[in-house]
Amino acid sequence: MSRSIPRRRLTAGFTLLEVLVALVVVTVSLSSIGMLIASTVRSTRSIERQMIRLATTQAVLAALPDRDQLMLGNFSGELANHRWRVDVLPFNAPNGAAQQSRKWLPQLVVVQVRSPEGALTQISTIRLHSRAGG
Repeated sequence: MSRSIPRRRLTAGFTLLEVLVALVVVTVSLSSIGMLIASTVRSTRSIERQMIRLATTQAVLAALPDRDQLMLGNFSGELANHRWRVDVLPFNAPNGAAQQSRKWLPQLVVVQVRSPEGALTQISTIRLHSRAGG
């Protein structure tokens, strides 16, 4: 009297190799997701820092004196732990001779903002300054 084991019981379940392969696939998937999340967090922090520098630069630009009070030279300061510097230079246009007859003198205004981490944002713009007696 021999008892035979039903065939269904012999093939039920997973082999050790199948379980290990499944664990490797899950591990690789989770590590990829983790790296993607870390990259997103770094990018978000970088964008936040850049937006803070741009907001500081905008605040410095908004606080500049009126065009007739803005003199050549440079000045600097600190705002929200960000060092800033403004350079006001004469704007040298290619047709300098034509500039002599105009009522307005263009000035190059360069605003630099350096964050506490050392990152630098620089914006250059041109402002018109009225000629004295013009």
